[in-house]
Formats: sequence, C-alpha cells, structure tokens
Amino acid sequence: MPSIAALYRYPVKSLSAERLERSPVLAGRPLPGDRRFAIAPGSSRYDPAAPAWQPKASFLTLVRNPRMAKLKTAFDDATDTLVIERDGREVARGKLTDPIGRAVIEQFLAAYMGEEARGAANIALGPDLAFTDMEQPYIALIGLASVRDLERVVRAPVDPLRFRANVYFEDAAPWAEFAWVGKQIAIDGVRFQVEQRITRCAATELNPADGKRDMTVLASLRSGFGHTQMGVYAQALNDGAIAVGDALNPT
Repeated sequence: MPSIAALYRYPVKSLSAERLERSPVLAGRPLPGDRRFAIAPGSSRYDPAAPAWQPKASFLTLVRNPRMAKLKTAFDDATDTLVIERDGREVARGKLTDPIGRAVIEQFLAAYMGEEARGAANIALGPDLAFTDMEQPYIALIGLASVRDLERVVRAPVDPLRFRANVYFEDAAPWAEFAWVGKQIAIDGVRFQVEQRITRCAATELNPADGKRDMTVLASLRSGFGHTQMGVYAQALNDGAIAVGDALNPT
C-alpha cells in the first residue's frame, strides 16, 4: 500500500524546502505554512495595501531567478522569524510579520538579487493567503516511483525536490497518481479530492542545491512519456493531520 515517504512545505515561495514529520491539514486549504510568504520585485502587481493571490509571474521565482537556490533558509513558526544563510553563514534574520524585521530581510534580498529585484524586494504576506502557483487551495503529491521512472529516461539521479511537492509517497506503481485524478484518496482520516495532473515548467531543470541548469527534465518527460507532467494536485475535504509513514488509500 502507498505511504508517505516525505512531507514538505515551503514557507517562502522559491526559497528552501522545510521537511516535516507531521502536519495539520485544513479543509479547502493548502498545507499550513506552505508558501505563506513570497518575494515581490519592484515591478510586481502585488499590492501590499490590498494583499491578494497573484500568479507566480508577480514574484521572484527559481525559473527566472535561479540564484535564489543558493540561499538556505529556516523559518520558525513560533516567532515568524526567517533566517537566511549563504555558503553556510548566516546573512540575515528577521520576523516577517513585523515591519522592522521584514525590512531587514527585504534589504538583504534587494542587495543580493541586484537588478533582478527591479528596485525592491518586498515580502508579500496577507491574512489567509498562500502564494502557491495555483489559486486553488491545492496540495501537491508525487509518487517516488514516477521520479525513478524519469531517472531511467534521464540516465541520472533526479532529486525529487526539483518538483517542490508537499507529499512524496512510496510503494505505488510509476505514474499511479495519474489514475487518481477525479477520484478521492484518504490519508489517516483526511480525505482528498485529486483534481488534476501538474504540468511542469523549466524550474525543474535547475539543481535545487545551487540553481545551475543541469538537466533537461521537460525534454526527457516529452521523449519518454509524451507529456511534461509530474505529480497531481489534490484538495483536502476535511480537517485532520498527516504524517510520514501514513498509508495513502485510493478509493
């Protein structure tokens, strides 16, 4: 039976993944804390006076700003504090829900990103917002067997974090998740409606450790499987919690 092998959230869009052992789940919401913040350049349409979801083009993203991958971050829920490291050394620390702390992080990011920040680097946040790629409140799931099948085509190891999913599961056939679209799955009492396959962009071709473009993921998906999709989006139907090791039951 499929089970959760790894669980992740990404507190700041396009910055470091945070591995979890367990997470609450809320009906009709993304994974709590996932993409809670984003980095808006000076030219962004995001309006901090009227915070609202925006498409990823409104923010700094790995596909256009690969040097973001060189920053390693840690986020503390209890204090809303983000710590940024570069080359193993702490370079910035600030509370993202506090104007002064947020300004410290913004000033560092503006300097680090240079021209890519287009004059500013504003931390986007808002009540009850998640800056996921899709406006719908989805959670992303990927079967590790599908990633291994892609490795067969690529003929090289593929880090699953290239796909920045929330739930990675084991013990299912390659691409089994595609057959779940339009159906429900259950994880430890939480039911999910599987909505659609995830079409991938060129960000998957960047090494998540350093941002270097080192793999032709999209071309390999096309040549090997006739599509550029990896994983599925699902929506939670009830509150609960999920954890590494939980069984995943397609229904």
